Amino acid sequence: MAGAVQFRPLNGDFGVEALGVDASAPLDESTADALRTAFERHRVLVLRGQRLPPAAHVAFSRHFGELEIHVLDEYHKAEYPEIFELSNIGRDGMPNAVHPDLGTLFWHTDASWQAAPALATLLYAEQVPRDGGHTLFADMIGAYEAFGEAERERFRGLAVVHDLHVSRQKAGYAGMTPAQRGKRPPVVQPLVRIHPPTGRKALFLGSHGQAIRGMDELAGRGLIERIMSHAVEPRFVYEHVWRPGDLVMWDNRATMHRATEYDTATEPRVVRRTVIRGETVVPG
Repeated sequence: MAGAVQFRPLNGDFGVEALGVDASAPLDESTADALRTAFERHRVLVLRGQRLPPAAHVAFSRHFGELEIHVLDEYHKAEYPEIFELSNIGRDGMPNAVHPDLGTLFWHTDASWQAAPALATLLYAEQVPRDGGHTLFADMIGAYEAFGEAERERFRGLAVVHDLHVSRQKAGYAGMTPAQRGKRPPVVQPLVRIHPPTGRKALFLGSHGQAIRGMDELAGRGLIERIMSHAVEPRFVYEHVWRPGDLVMWDNRATMHRATEYDTATEPRVVRRTVIRGETVVPG
């Protein structure tokens, strides 16, 4: 079956679409290997036109590693705790004008607030708006490599405090419950990390990064914002325009992402994701 898989580049070296794969069917190991190799090389992997019920979503995800369960249990899908569901559909089956997670509108890296951040995320689209609700991906390897050597060397000596509680508050929520905060206290991550599959260095930032350890608060925020602005320049970004049935997998070790706005009162958007458990970050 591996011979039937073809790959189409999406944004130069950053992002690739896999053709000829049915994610709902059992994968032979050669096909799984081909997908893993493409994912590790290109950081974003797209499979369009999938019919992926929750059980198949979970089963496909397990080809890439062990799944983890998100600490924000209010987003869990019934019967499948591994699935984190985002939906603006109310009990009447119509859009309810409530954005399911405003934090997704900010550039971020999934689970950077964990001691062992997420390796990968697999997001499947059940319903998508006619306008908006896209996902933007930033290439953090390309962004790091575009800095001059003096700045790259400086960044390699810095570490960032990541805190989900604070980023939730900045998005307009009350923050985490005491029990959730006890499970996921703030963590310190290197600003530059090694991308294990390739050995290349990547910036490791996002909206969960609140301060630079050992730096004045104002100066640290200024540096974070400057690096973030650089990393999301159009030359580093792939924009995914969703279609129903799209499955997109991205590498949290070397990307940031965010969703774009849409009309939550009139347009449905129902997506669900699984997350592959990662390992402790290796500093770059």
